[in-house]
Amino acid sequence: MKKFSRILQYIFQAKYRVKLLIYLACTLLSVIFGLISLGMLSPFMELLFKGKQLAGGSSITSNTVGHLKVLLNDVIRKSPSQGLIVICLFIVVTTAFKNLFLYISYYISSPIRTATITRLRSDLYEKILKLPIGYFTERRKGDLISRMTNDIYEIESSVVATLEGLIKNPLTIIGYLFYMIYLSPRLSLFLIVLLPITAIIIGRISRSLKKQSQAASEKLGESLSVLDETVSGIRIIKGFNAENLLRNKFFVINDLLFSIRNRMNARRDLASPLTEVLGVIVLSSILYIGGRLVLTSDIKALPAGDLMTYIAVFAIMINPAKDLSTAFFNMQRGAAAMERVEELLKAPITIEENASGKPFNSFQKEIEFRDVHFSYDDAPILQHINLRIAKGKTVALVGSSGAGKSTLADLIPRFHDTSSGELLIDGINIREYSLKSLRDQMSIVTQEPILFNDSIAANIALGKPGATEEEIIQAARIANAHQFIIQKENGYQANIGDRGSKLSGGERQRLTIARAVLKNPPILILDEATSSLDTESEKLVQDAINKMMENRTSIVIAHRLSTVRHADEIVVLQKGHIVERGTHEELIVLNGFYKKLVDLQEVK
Repeated sequence: MKKFSRILQYIFQAKYRVKLLIYLACTLLSVIFGLISLGMLSPFMELLFKGKQLAGGSSITSNTVGHLKVLLNDVIRKSPSQGLIVICLFIVVTTAFKNLFLYISYYISSPIRTATITRLRSDLYEKILKLPIGYFTERRKGDLISRMTNDIYEIESSVVATLEGLIKNPLTIIGYLFYMIYLSPRLSLFLIVLLPITAIIIGRISRSLKKQSQAASEKLGESLSVLDETVSGIRIIKGFNAENLLRNKFFVINDLLFSIRNRMNARRDLASPLTEVLGVIVLSSILYIGGRLVLTSDIKALPAGDLMTYIAVFAIMINPAKDLSTAFFNMQRGAAAMERVEELLKAPITIEENASGKPFNSFQKEIEFRDVHFSYDDAPILQHINLRIAKGKTVALVGSSGAGKSTLADLIPRFHDTSSGELLIDGINIREYSLKSLRDQMSIVTQEPILFNDSIAANIALGKPGATEEEIIQAARIANAHQFIIQKENGYQANIGDRGSKLSGGERQRLTIARAVLKNPPILILDEATSSLDTESEKLVQDAINKMMENRTSIVIAHRLSTVRHADEIVVLQKGHIVERGTHEELIVLNGFYKKLVDLQEVK
């Protein structure tokens, strides 16, 4: 049960402990009343087959408990028919109480089960929000979605739903076993020897379920990744006639998933019939041995009525045993899903909020990289970075792909932490600042517009949820977005679709700029926002960017060198090193790497 410790922590948390005690009490009472109703079978059988003898003065020889035995004997001596009525009434009343307490136990346990899964899903989403950017670059998006959906569902259906059975069924089985020992210790000794043998057989069959379930979860994650790529890249897939390629890729994964799940279900579905067959074998053994005890022993050793009750109790105990074995199989299946979820929940958070961090309320002087190194998985990305960015200045980062431009910019909002060296803002290491207050002073506009399936107004107000309508409109005007917005059917309340699919590329980019403008930060990080736009859209977006950059400190990742020729300083990166720096004119005169890049782009 160690692997399910987190689930158990949720279930046994302080606010549920009283409810769990009531649940256990109700389950126990349900078992007790069930046993009493079954116990009535023995006096019923004796009365039915020896009624006249009992009425003549004999008494019940069965092991009916205490005062109930005395009461029944008194009634039966007066009238066997009245005895039948009393026995039947006892059966009805005790069965009613059994089911009443069973219902109460379900009523109490159901909200706990639901709350457990809700809490687990919330914790998983919370962890995803806290994980560093680097975590997501190595994982398939489909695999993460699979853990949030399929694995959580698997845990809900195969672990949490069976935990109730792992409490109720053992209590039922233990209660029945004790009663059977009370009825016949000799017969029960034989039973106690047989039951562990059946448990070992079932356990051996269930061992492979965990590995199969884990393989199924991984294949489902792969299929979701292919589905996400298909939906995102449908234009390219159709444009390159790549439907068959993607179809075959998906079908291969889907067929493997089908095969794994079939094998897994075959083993899981074996649990119930196997338990029943083994149970019937044990039952037949009990019938033979118990029958011999009745036939060859003194009737007081094991009355025939008690043997019938014993057999009935064991027969009814088969169902809880079947449920328990199925629950065990399901727990094995859910163990793989729980491990995948635990792996995500235990992933290290390398960028954490500094609880005692200083508030970074205003940017005063400069951003300084002081001999900064950054490595990822022991691979050096940045080395010996020394750079000062004064307040109000624009610094452009240029270089070939993989030079480290985006990584250098990502260090400023602490998407990554430096491996060595210091990154200072206003002379203080950024790790000493509160992470939230640090990011509050920055806005980011990426090359690919990141928008959400919501209204235009909600997307603009992402960084300032309490913004007024006037503030949103003003930001949209600065971003050259107001005109196209008011032409939409619902204006600022128009839904833009998944990832802004209802807007053009230029419109999407202008919304991201409006979002940055509304936040009104002193520091801007711009990943060339015009590189994928047409000429008209590029002009509108560039004009919006120029307005936004006024009186702000800007770090611009440049792909089109023509957009950064007026930067205060251009920093040229190559293989993680700063190889050149200066203004556009200074670097042209230098006739180095930057000049070659300019010549390649024919910038004049």
